[in-house]
Amino acid sequence: MDLAIINNEKYIETRNLKIKARGSELILFTTQLSVMIESGVVLSDALEAISEQLKPSPFKIILCDISDKIHSGQSFSVALSVYPKVFNSMFVSMVRASEASGKMSEMLDVLSRYLTSEAETRKQVQGAMIYPLIMVMMAIAATGTLMFFVLPRFTKIYESRGAALPALTRVLVKFSSLLGDLEFMTMAMSSIFFAGVVINFWSKTNSGRKTIDYAMISLPAFSTMYIDSVMTRSMRIMATMVNTGVSLLDAIDVIKSSSTNYYFQRLWNQADKKIRDGYQLSDSIIHSGGRELVVPGIIQMIRAGEKSGKMGFVCDKASTFYERKLGNSIKTATALIEPIMITVMGIIIGTIAIALLLPVFRISTIIAH
Repeated sequence: MDLAIINNEKYIETRNLKIKARGSELILFTTQLSVMIESGVVLSDALEAISEQLKPSPFKIILCDISDKIHSGQSFSVALSVYPKVFNSMFVSMVRASEASGKMSEMLDVLSRYLTSEAETRKQVQGAMIYPLIMVMMAIAATGTLMFFVLPRFTKIYESRGAALPALTRVLVKFSSLLGDLEFMTMAMSSIFFAGVVINFWSKTNSGRKTIDYAMISLPAFSTMYIDSVMTRSMRIMATMVNTGVSLLDAIDVIKSSSTNYYFQRLWNQADKKIRDGYQLSDSIIHSGGRELVVPGIIQMIRAGEKSGKMGFVCDKASTFYERKLGNSIKTATALIEPIMITVMGIIIGTIAIALLLPVFRISTIIAH
């Protein structure tokens, strides 16, 4: 569809849907816009040129709408704020700061580097989850093959000879037949669905959220990886925003909105209040119970940054520290997951194999009779 024929109703519909842009789209857009503005291209013309390069998509519609708003006299930051699912509060705050300082291209370049680093961190964490997922899928496939194809064939052979199956084999045969029973599976799937709905509802309650979020920061191996990933993002946001002239309180406000964990949100909420009461950031973190979530060495680094007036530099070093720590946490978690998954798979498949082989030990006697 030609972009020229897309009317205002389409724009309104797009805004109401609050469509999210892909990370790759946002990174490419930010990088291109930074280069074009640095080259002297007017902002509205740069937006139009970038949108013309894109294939028809919701993001293209959004860029066209933003360009129209700028032509009508709105500021870039205000136009971006209409789409909070695409341009988050950090993006808008930094653009607003760049409008005040007149350093739009430099700010966009910083944003581009930040978005790229965030994308790489997400890939790291997602990559750590791929291996366990593959192991689980292999275990399900192997178990399903044994339960639905191998076990029934052996069962028919034994039953045709009038052989009494061992207790373990009978249990698995019964379980296999239940899995093949449409009525039973319907009831089981309905129960699982109902349990999922209940858990989902409970997770949205205050007690449910606290319980789940506490588990996220307490589970062995996984909690370290989770805390490191959250702190990497928090320190990176603070470093990026403070280094570009955004106030510390605004940076903390963005960090709060980017944190989905109850305990991290509580930490930054309380730190925000302490800072407004006159405390330094390092002391605010300590008095807000941050010792459990923030490495003590980082608190000392922040205190040193406050004394030297190099808060942005220190936060940047802290984000680098957490990024490296996250890499080690992922390796540790993966190293722990592998033997656990192998053990679980071995127990499940081994149990089924033993159940199949127990009658085989007597197969010569069965056939002889």
